[in-house]
Amino acid sequence: MIHEVDEALRALFRAEPLEGGQIAVVFDAPTRDWAATVNAPTVNLYLYDIREHMQLRERGLHNQYDEQGIVVARRRPPRYFKLSYLITAWTKRPEDEHRLLSSLLTCLLQYEALPAERLTGTLAEIGVAVPMTIALPPPSDRSFADVWSALGGELKPSLDLVVSVPATASPVYPAGPPVSDEGLQLGFFDAPPPDERPGNEPTAYRTAPNGVKQPIYGTRPGAPPRAADDGADTEPRARTRRGGIASRISEGGE
Repeated sequence: MIHEVDEALRALFRAEPLEGGQIAVVFDAPTRDWAATVNAPTVNLYLYDIREHMQLRERGLHNQYDEQGIVVARRRPPRYFKLSYLITAWTKRPEDEHRLLSSLLTCLLQYEALPAERLTGTLAEIGVAVPMTIALPPPSDRSFADVWSALGGELKPSLDLVVSVPATASPVYPAGPPVSDEGLQLGFFDAPPPDERPGNEPTAYRTAPNGVKQPIYGTRPGAPPRAADDGADTEPRARTRRGGIASRISEGGE
């Protein structure tokens, strides 16, 4: 994926800001020894840092569909990594370098992501955006002066380009067959008589309109069958409970 971002940036710069001019686009480390070998106008895109973009990490799984729109597999969402490029211009005159950097900056400010027509290979196949930022302040744990010190060169005007590239290398989990109603059968049948049911028989039954006795489940073993809920004994029970509670309250009050 990194080399595909390199190719996309090279194609973008050659097509727009450089306009096919005789300016080389390279990715070498701009060390002191390398700078001594430069004898033609050059744009250097040095990849100096790679780290995961934690704000873009997703959870869960993404579905993959076939031509009929059926889920055939699932895979983890892509994880984005920030590729930090140090862009410098190398010519014989500082004014030409500034003019070249200005053209590059103007080009990059027009895009929030790499143009889709410049993407190739895996980046073109997955069909997701490749965000990028230009000339943002560096993080607190890194400064451009430290980069130049590590390279052993002199501090030079530069642009900091960060491209958030998705990495799609993740396991693929095949999905099971879709659920359908094919082969599903529904029907009704008469329950067997109570004396033919093996063990754990219910303790109460009711007679259906067709005269067949049907079991009533949920009763306690050994409990007598429930009477019909006709409300005949509801009031006496309520009066008994209220009477008992009232007598205990009166006895306690005395």
